[in-house]
Order: sequence, then C-alpha cells, then structure tokens
Amino acid sequence: MALVKGSDGKRQATLLFVLLLAPALLWLLLLIVLPHVELAILSLRVRTGPGEYAPSLAQYGTFIEEPLYWHTFVRTAAMSLLSTALTLLIAFPIAWTIAKIARGRAQSMLFVLCLIPFWVSETVRALGWMILLRESGVLPGLLVRLGITPAPVEMLYNDATILIGLVYTSMLFMVVPLVSALESLDDSLVEAAYDLGGNGFSILRQIVIPHAAPGIVAGCIVVFMLTLGNYLTPSLLGGKSSQWFTEQIYTQFITRFNWEQGAAFGFLLLLLSTAIVWFGLKLSGQRFGDVMQRT
Repeated sequence: MALVKGSDGKRQATLLFVLLLAPALLWLLLLIVLPHVELAILSLRVRTGPGEYAPSLAQYGTFIEEPLYWHTFVRTAAMSLLSTALTLLIAFPIAWTIAKIARGRAQSMLFVLCLIPFWVSETVRALGWMILLRESGVLPGLLVRLGITPAPVEMLYNDATILIGLVYTSMLFMVVPLVSALESLDDSLVEAAYDLGGNGFSILRQIVIPHAAPGIVAGCIVVFMLTLGNYLTPSLLGGKSSQWFTEQIYTQFITRFNWEQGAAFGFLLLLLSTAIVWFGLKLSGQRFGDVMQRT
C-alpha cells in the first residue's frame, strides 16, 4: 500500500510539474521555435511561379553579391557593438552608485530615475529626442541664444544621434544586471585591498570587474541583441541615411513583398547575434546559464 501511495504521489507531482511547465513550453514552441523554423524554410526557397517554389540558396547569393546589403549588415553589427560598449561605460558608474554608494531613499530614487524613461513607449522616447535635437528644436535654439552657434544646427540624421538614441533606449537593461552583480560584492574585500596598498584601478581590474563579470556579460548580451534588432530608433533618429539592417528586412517583407529575401536577411541577423553572443561568452569565460541568472 505504501508503495502504491508513493507511486501515485510521484505521478501526481510529475503531472503537476508538466502542467506548470506546459504554458512556458507552448509559448516557446509557438512564438520562438516554429517562427524561426519557418524563417529558415522561407529563406531556402525561391519563387518559380504563382504559388510554386523550389529549394534554393539564391537569397543568400543576393546578399553576398549586392554591396549595399552586406555593407549595411556589417555597419549594423559595428554600430551595435559600439552602442553596447558605450552603454556599459555609462551604466557601470550608475550601477556602482546605486549598489554601493547610495543608501535608503536615495538608492530607490536613483533606480526610479533609470526606470522612468521606460514608462513610455520607445516611439515617444525617440520622438522626444527628435524634438530636442532637430534644427528647430530645443538644443539648437539654446546654442543660438548662448552665442555658441550663429544659426540653428541640424543634430539629427547622423551616427552620433543614432548612438545616443540606442544607448538611451537600452540603458536600463545594462543597469539592472550590473546592480544585481555588484550588490553581492563584499565591501570588506575592497577595504582589504585598499589596506594592502591597492589603488582604485587595480581594485577595479582585479576585484570588481571579475566579480561583476556575469552581470557585465548578461547586460551586454541583452543590450546587443536589442540594439541589433532595433528598427524604430535608427529609422527615426537616423532618417534615410541610417542604413540599419532591420530596415532592409522591413523593406523586403512590407514594401517589396519578397518574403523569401526578407527571411534570409532575418536569419542572417539571427546567426550574427548568436555568433557574437557565443564569442562573447567564450572570451569572458562565462557560462550561458550563469549569465542568464543575472538578467
């Protein structure tokens, strides 16, 4: 009887576990796995007639043969890496202040200040930057009134503006894992390092950064993927000269109705993000599971 009751209990626990896990697995299957499988299938076929298709790598050949496509692809990757690096450089002092310097209400207030911009949509945030930086906007007008420039200067539609928008858009996703990592750093380790003659740079390099490495890698992975796949911010702040690869994907799907070419571009973007994340993990010596615990 005890064995029967025990086996019934195990079956019930297993059934309960499966039921609890089912929504997550269903979400993963329907919204991630199947769309990516369909994306790969679309990218490996070519239209031969009305409703007729044949297997082909022509879409990838078009990407290689057309300089505009691979130039935009490389530019998007480089700008995304630069944006991620700038976000890390700006977010690290902020995270250190929140985790180790600020206390009580000041700590909560600083975190809320990082959170406030995300209470509105990305569209509103990008339009806010446009109002601030356009030729008739707030900042060019202020520069004229201060006598710094003789006439309003157009500050939109350049790489610097795109980087500003991308860093601003993804800042919170870098601050949160960094704060989580830095909060667990024992203050006595830093104090002992100072007592032993260490300076700020050596302590940062030998104690703080190694301890915060999982948070740094987690933040960089999230920010890079968000930046690489961003469409709205580069389009609004960069205009027609933004040359962002997601615009090429949008053009193929929506403007030209060439879903096969758009799928190939999307799959290439997926492969690029996967490759860079893998390389970052190998370079930092971190494991993906440990890193994702910080996000």
